[in-house]
Amino acid sequence: MISSASTKDKYPSNIGIVLCGHGSRDPNAVKEFINVVDKIKSRIPNIPVAFGFLEFNRPIISEALDQLRNMGVERVIALPAMLFAAGHTKNDIPAVLNKYSSEKGLPIQYGRELGLNSLMIGAAGARLQEIIDSNPTFPLSETLLVVAGRGSSDPDANSNVCKITRMLVEGFGFGWGETVFSGVTFPLVDPGLRHSLKLGFKRVILLPYFLFSGVLVSRVRDHSLRVSNDNPDVKFLNASYLSDQDLVIDTFMERIQEVLKGENFMNCSLCKYRSSLLGFESEVGYEQISHHDHVEGCLDICLDCGVEECKCKNKKESFSGNTIHEHSHEHFPYPHAEHPLGPVTLSSLNQSQI
Repeated sequence: MISSASTKDKYPSNIGIVLCGHGSRDPNAVKEFINVVDKIKSRIPNIPVAFGFLEFNRPIISEALDQLRNMGVERVIALPAMLFAAGHTKNDIPAVLNKYSSEKGLPIQYGRELGLNSLMIGAAGARLQEIIDSNPTFPLSETLLVVAGRGSSDPDANSNVCKITRMLVEGFGFGWGETVFSGVTFPLVDPGLRHSLKLGFKRVILLPYFLFSGVLVSRVRDHSLRVSNDNPDVKFLNASYLSDQDLVIDTFMERIQEVLKGENFMNCSLCKYRSSLLGFESEVGYEQISHHDHVEGCLDICLDCGVEECKCKNKKESFSGNTIHEHSHEHFPYPHAEHPLGPVTLSSLNQSQI
């Protein structure tokens, strides 16, 4: 359903829009991203909309910008298809856009991440309501909500996942809420869930607060299944990730309008690159560069059968025999690596991003 706000918004005739996705080794995640792009296109059929990926998949972001230039676009609005503003949104994507703009002379205006607003909280709430309606056995006051986020080396992004959890707990009236992460930071899913079960709840709803499916969502599911198997007296319910929920699309449209109105300002008050945050003082003024150029467009995936062909020279074999990419995040070391609810090593930092 098209929101009433989007039907009356005005768009200049010379602009184009590019959606900047992360990229994934999972063909379903790529399909889901393209589906979101198509829904945005349906909202603004007269405005050229392209998409590109930061890593793995094609088209890469610069190729998407080429598409818009070839269509005669004179000005581009670029939106990060990211939930929160961490390294990808603050550094990697802007570096690609800045380089392209300076080399090609194409003006590019950068929009905000999806972030925290009533629409995104509503989208998460809609996913929870779906699982609640299909499992009405327990009262919510006797149910534990666990929200699983991606995990980042940026404390501001991690804290936003915790805020989502709190908003949902109070909005629905859950008995308690906990936040876990798929990687990089703590608590990780497995130890975080086991710790939460000590509260004594016999029903747990797990909400993966992710935009799309992929390796990380599968990891969250696998860890929760292992904990569930070890605790047969607890009923685990898995809510869906956000995907193309209508309120997510509404948020993208809102971000476009912010750029057109000159209101596309990120919240810098707790940004570790601008504020001297406790434990992250050394990262103030960090250079805005991309760390993903070595994996741009390196993976071709057939969206029909899922067969992949890797063209990247910078790869190795994982313990499972699957090809993974050397994708170092040692430039973002997590300072509290020995936390008991999720020890993080450099190797786990690398694996958490693939």
